[in-house]
Amino acid sequence: MRRLNRKKTLNLMKELDAFPKVPESYVETSVSGGTVSLIAFTTIAFLTVMEFTVYRDTWMKYEYEVDKDFTSKLRINIDITVAMRCQYVGADVLDLAETMVASADGLIYEPLFFVLLLRAFTLVCAIFRMLQLIQSRLQEEHSLQDVIFKSAFKSASTALPPREDNSLQSPDACRIHGHLYVNKVAGNFHITVGKAIPHPRGHAHLAALVSHESYNFSHRIDHLSFGELIPGIINPLDGTEKIASDHNQMFQYFITIVPTKLHTYKISAETHQFSVTERERVINHAAGSHGVSGIFMKYDISSLMVTVTEEHMPFWQFLVRLCGIIGGIFSTTGILHGFGRFVAEVIFCRFRLGSCRSTSVPLPDGHTSNHLPRITDNSTH
Repeated sequence: MRRLNRKKTLNLMKELDAFPKVPESYVETSVSGGTVSLIAFTTIAFLTVMEFTVYRDTWMKYEYEVDKDFTSKLRINIDITVAMRCQYVGADVLDLAETMVASADGLIYEPLFFVLLLRAFTLVCAIFRMLQLIQSRLQEEHSLQDVIFKSAFKSASTALPPREDNSLQSPDACRIHGHLYVNKVAGNFHITVGKAIPHPRGHAHLAALVSHESYNFSHRIDHLSFGELIPGIINPLDGTEKIASDHNQMFQYFITIVPTKLHTYKISAETHQFSVTERERVINHAAGSHGVSGIFMKYDISSLMVTVTEEHMPFWQFLVRLCGIIGGIFSTTGILHGFGRFVAEVIFCRFRLGSCRSTSVPLPDGHTSNHLPRITDNSTH
């Protein structure tokens, strides 16, 4: 009884077989079929490799939302070299709430030489020129920013190494580097002549004791970023170098900061992207160009926050796309091969019919017949 039920079950499964097997003696092979099969297999292999390349790649997804964090502090990371001696310049931050953050809260003044000599700072020169090259490419190809995001923690730090010089001459420049914590409101970070002193209505700089001939705000921005310091990320002002053409010259940078959450397969961090507009002019009160000589970075914080997430194609989607490629190519090549054979047979049949022309046979009454005479065994000639 069990054997009978098992036999019925096997017969039922055979009837449901959607892939019946054709005996090899019934299969006819042809040169055209082999050629089409070879083309199909080559195309499948090529598209499979390309699809696997797409599967391995990742892309950055951007999402926007309102930034609700307005109580935390904003970190400013600074590394700027000014072509003036450290005792002549001062740096600080003043925001819209009239809160002053002095440079003593986190900045270091380091005397050094402004000109980067190749013999003394070979590595420093190489890194700085690399930053300038990357910045020029980023201005042309904005899509490179995604590559920088994905490879941020795979590359070495873009921070310049410590600079040492054994020259006997007195340094002519000052490197101001470190970080400051400020309120998350618009503010103004500036470097100008004289040290900053508190003032009831803001602050002031002791510039009267500095000779006007020593003013030189040529500067080099090795690094400027906001938020968490992430090695490998190239910021818009990294590698910027400005040479002052006059003693009374003002350099202005108008910065818009966008809070950013970065989630990649390497790290998750909260940082800040920013865009910048540059302007420089010579201070000439007689010509109506008023102001104070120095370097001014006026920043404002956007109310929107960007979440950048690195995404990857799921494995199941890769399998579905791969099956679609294989099945689609087999079906398409089969249809094209069958249509080609049909057209070839039609043309060949017409050619054969055209070669078999009919002949004329004379009849006794003087007419002609276009049909061939039927030849039998009893026919006489």
